[in-house]
Amino acid sequence: MNNSHWLTDYDPSNEEFWNKKGKKIAWKTLTITTAALTFSFATWFLYSVVVIKLPHIGFQFTDDQLFWMAAMPGLAGGLLRIVNTFLIPIYGTRKIISISSLIKIIPLLMLGFAVMNPQTSFTYFMIIGFLLGMGGGDFSSFMPSTSLFFPKKSAGTALGIQAGVGNFGVSLVQLLSPLIMSLTIFSFLGGGEIIAETGKTIYLENIAFIYVIPLLIIGIWAWFSLKSIPVKASFKEQLDIFKDRHTLYCTMTYIMTFGIFAGFSAAFPLMIKNMYVPLDKNLDPLQFAFYGPLIGSASRIIFGKVADKIGGALLTHITGISLIILLTRLILGGYLTPTSPDQFQGFLLIVLAIFFFTGIGNAATFKQFPTIFAESPRKAAGVIGFTSAIAAFGPFVFNVLITQSKAISGDTRLFFWFLVFGCVMATAVNWYFYTKKDCERPC
Repeated sequence: MNNSHWLTDYDPSNEEFWNKKGKKIAWKTLTITTAALTFSFATWFLYSVVVIKLPHIGFQFTDDQLFWMAAMPGLAGGLLRIVNTFLIPIYGTRKIISISSLIKIIPLLMLGFAVMNPQTSFTYFMIIGFLLGMGGGDFSSFMPSTSLFFPKKSAGTALGIQAGVGNFGVSLVQLLSPLIMSLTIFSFLGGGEIIAETGKTIYLENIAFIYVIPLLIIGIWAWFSLKSIPVKASFKEQLDIFKDRHTLYCTMTYIMTFGIFAGFSAAFPLMIKNMYVPLDKNLDPLQFAFYGPLIGSASRIIFGKVADKIGGALLTHITGISLIILLTRLILGGYLTPTSPDQFQGFLLIVLAIFFFTGIGNAATFKQFPTIFAESPRKAAGVIGFTSAIAAFGPFVFNVLITQSKAISGDTRLFFWFLVFGCVMATAVNWYFYTKKDCERPC
C-alpha cells in the first residue's frame, strides 16, 4: 500500500489537531464506513426474508431446516467477527472496508441464482448462508476503526451513528424486499417464481441482486477515499485484552443489548409465522418484521448522544431492568403460547419495546467501552471488536435454541427464561462494576 494512505500523525485527543484537520477526516471516514456497514447488515439478514418465502415457491424444506438456514448467517457472523476483531491493526481501514464490501458480491450472486431453481439443495443454501455471514463479521473491524478516528468525548455519538445507521440495513432488507419482489428489474437473468397458493409470480432473486451495484460502488469509493491509522499490533499482542476481566464483563452487557437485538431481528419473522399465522392466515410476517430493527436502530442513534452527556453505565442499567420486565411479561402474558389472534397486538408491542431498549443499550455500551479501557485506545478497539463478535451469535443462538426449546418443552418459553436469567446477570455486573457509587470503573 502506498504510504500516503497511512495517517502517521493522527491524534484526535489533540484539540487543535482535531478542529483543524482530524474532524474532517473522521467524519468522512464515518460516512463511508457507515454506508458500507448498512449494506453489510442488509447482506447478513437477507435470510430472515428468504426463509419465509422459500416454502411458497416450491422448495421442500422442513421448519427445522428453515430455522437452521436462518441461523447460519448468525453463526458465520459471530465466527467471522472474531477474525475481524484483529484485522484493523494489521491491514488498516482502507483495505478492510474496500475488500469486505467487494467480496460480499459473491454470495449475493450465488443466492440470486439459487432461488431461481427449486432443486437447489439445503446444503448449498447453508453454504450461501455462511458466506452471507461476512456481512455480520464486518462490524468487528468497522467499529474499532471508527473508535480510533474520534476523541473519547465524541466516541459515543460516532459509534452510535455508525452502528445505528448500519443496523438500518436490517430494516432495509425487511422493508424493501417485499416491494422489489414484484418488479421485473432483473428478469433478463431469468427467474420469476410462482407462489403455489395464489398463482402470483414473484422475483425473489431481486432481493439479492439489488445490493450488488451499491456494494461495488462503495468498495471502489472506500479504496480511493479512505486512509488508515497505523495502530500496529500483531495478532498475539492483541490477545492482551483477555488478561483484563472487564473484557468478560463488557461482553456480558453487549450480549444483553446487541445479542438480543440481532437475535430478535433474525427470528422475529419466523416467530410470527409459526406462532400467529396459524391463528390468522392473513398475517404477513414481513409486514411487521422491519419495525423492530427500525426502532432499535433509531434509538441507538438518538441515545449515542445522550450517552456522551450522562455516561453509558446508567443507560445500560435502565436497559437491563427494562428487558427483564419485558421478557418476563412476554412469557407470563401467554404471548409465546397464543390461543387467539387478538394476542398478536400485545406480542408486537412488547417485542417492539424490547427493540427500543436494546437500541439504547447498544449506544450506552459503546460509550462505556472506550472509557473502561481508557488507558489504551487499541485495547478499547479490540474489546469493541471482540464483544460485538460474541454478541453476533445472537441470530444463531435465537434460531437454534428456539428450535431446541420447542423440542424439549413444546414451546419457546424455556429459551426466553434463559434470556431473562442472562439479563439479570449482565445487569448485576454492570451495576456493581460501572454504575454504583465508588464502583471500580465508573463510566
